[in-house]
Amino acid sequence: MISCVSLSSGRASVRRNRPACLPLTLALASAFGGLALLPLAAQAQAAATASAPAAATLDETVVTANRTPQALSDLVGDVSVIDRKTIERSGATGVADVLARLPGMEISRSGGVGNATSVFIRGAESRFTAVYLDGVRIDSQSTGGAGWEGIPLAQIDRIEVLRGPAAAVYGSDAVGGVIQLFTKRGEEGVSPYAGIGFGSHGLRRIEGGVSGKSGLLDYSFGVAHEESKGFNIQPIAKRTPSKDGFTNPDRDGYRSTSGNLKLGFQITPDQRIDATLLTSNTEAAYDPSVSFRTKPPITFRNDLSTNELRTAGLTWSAKWNDIYSTRLQVTDSQTVYKTQPSFYRTETRLRGYLFQNEFRFGAHLVTATLERREDVLENAPTTSAKLFSRDRSQNAAALGYGYVKGPHSLQLHVRHDDDSEFGGKTTGSAAYGYAITPSLRATVSAGTAFRAPTLYQRFSEYGLASLQPESSRNVELGLQYTAGATQAGIVLYRNRVQNLIVFDGSAKGCQSSFGCYASTARARYQGVTLTGGHRIGDVTLRASLDYQDPRDLATDHLLARRARAHGTLGADWRIAGWTLGAELQSSGKRYDDAANTVKLGGYTLLNLSASKQIMRDLNLVARVDNVGDKDYQFARLYATGGRTAYVGLKWTPQ
Repeated sequence: MISCVSLSSGRASVRRNRPACLPLTLALASAFGGLALLPLAAQAQAAATASAPAAATLDETVVTANRTPQALSDLVGDVSVIDRKTIERSGATGVADVLARLPGMEISRSGGVGNATSVFIRGAESRFTAVYLDGVRIDSQSTGGAGWEGIPLAQIDRIEVLRGPAAAVYGSDAVGGVIQLFTKRGEEGVSPYAGIGFGSHGLRRIEGGVSGKSGLLDYSFGVAHEESKGFNIQPIAKRTPSKDGFTNPDRDGYRSTSGNLKLGFQITPDQRIDATLLTSNTEAAYDPSVSFRTKPPITFRNDLSTNELRTAGLTWSAKWNDIYSTRLQVTDSQTVYKTQPSFYRTETRLRGYLFQNEFRFGAHLVTATLERREDVLENAPTTSAKLFSRDRSQNAAALGYGYVKGPHSLQLHVRHDDDSEFGGKTTGSAAYGYAITPSLRATVSAGTAFRAPTLYQRFSEYGLASLQPESSRNVELGLQYTAGATQAGIVLYRNRVQNLIVFDGSAKGCQSSFGCYASTARARYQGVTLTGGHRIGDVTLRASLDYQDPRDLATDHLLARRARAHGTLGADWRIAGWTLGAELQSSGKRYDDAANTVKLGGYTLLNLSASKQIMRDLNLVARVDNVGDKDYQFARLYATGGRTAYVGLKWTPQ
């Protein structure tokens, strides 16, 4: 659990920065000293969650690590699981805020919820994470990476996070890890729900839906709306050559509306069809880069960004016998980002086809996969500029082998992707786990990964068609311990990236006077993640600590907006029907720029939470984030939320 985040809404004034991260770093080190005296520990396989004591049990089934259902205890990968109860207790308004409380995770945001957001796994670029929603790939062919600000947390029922490269399973983009988001699936009976919530800065939230199962059909439907008056996300004036430069002092709010539908039909006991639909629209206000005075009185203008997300998927799965099963899937996603009145619009459409075969022979599992991905980008920088439109496709074939028996776990994968633009790329991975004792397990893994340049990076006015895929080599070691109420662990990793794409003002062959993208940089992401948890009676303790070195090897500078150390220390107490939680989140200093000249101070936050079933069908959640009202920034000149409070009620008939 990491990355100190408290970002629901904010404060219009700027407060003086106070000392930040050292106290919690010392506290975390002390806590780990105590936990280490317990037998060593179960790494991220204990789902380190945002504000709840619940951890994923080792017999829980996950699908993200190898793209096939597998018990958590059999995995060699570094995986965390977040369930719906944890999401609700967190009081968070964005998916990124929930993720930021996990081990190895950090976020960056330019203002409040709805504004540009990045998610870093083990310090890797935001575009180095492959993101799926109900099996549908989400990505941008302009900047690269998922638009986290446009993914509706209200519709998410479960999150699985794999830390570490997985291109040999998923293809392009999975350099730092994979995040899978799942909406709710209907269960036996009929289960309606409705909820309302209120928070700081005029936050209002309402949601409702129904799920269930009748005979061969299961279903789930949900809608949600959320809005906030927000806060002034840029309270510090941006000075310009003009003496008449000002910033807009107003509040920058947001509103989000989303809905999803999931249907499942059990054709026969061994064949099933699933269909999913999701739509989301998020609008967020932001200040234009400069506001100017033309004549008294001063007038200001607010710009509005809009993120639209639509996903659809259709899956047919069949188990032909005890040995052979298949899965056929067609998916489609559309992401649109646009701004007004300062016009900009970019749209990415992804179409995916997957045919996966599984062969099980006792302790052996063999997978053979064919996959095709089609990308389309349309980009319009102004209303008068010529529309930029480009498409490409990738075809892939992959083989996987898994073996789990006794103390041994083995995973082998190889995959070849052929891109219609740059050609072929082969990746592979090997992972082995050995149970030294029934409680103590060691793991080792190595793998290669890549990310193909985006269409914008290659063919826009700032692009170079000669760009090569960013490629990486990763190795990691882990030691995990799980015994009764005690869980803890350690993971050491090193991931080196070649052909890292950066914006270069002197790029050769560039047609733009401002510069172009170039694949000339190198990066290294290395570090250690410590996690631990212990239950004492009705109290559950949990902690995580990350020491990392995400570095540009060409300049020997730290990569922007990533800290050398970050961590979380939390406790949950069940008493008289209440679940009370306290959590410290801390991050060290970071730099806002690649040259490491603009420093972002470290910070430590205290978050408090409480939840209770106050009536048979009614649940209460209350939360105060950043109790000390700490002033900190994820990006220079952009404020964060200050102290925020949230209270929510949810009706779920039993």
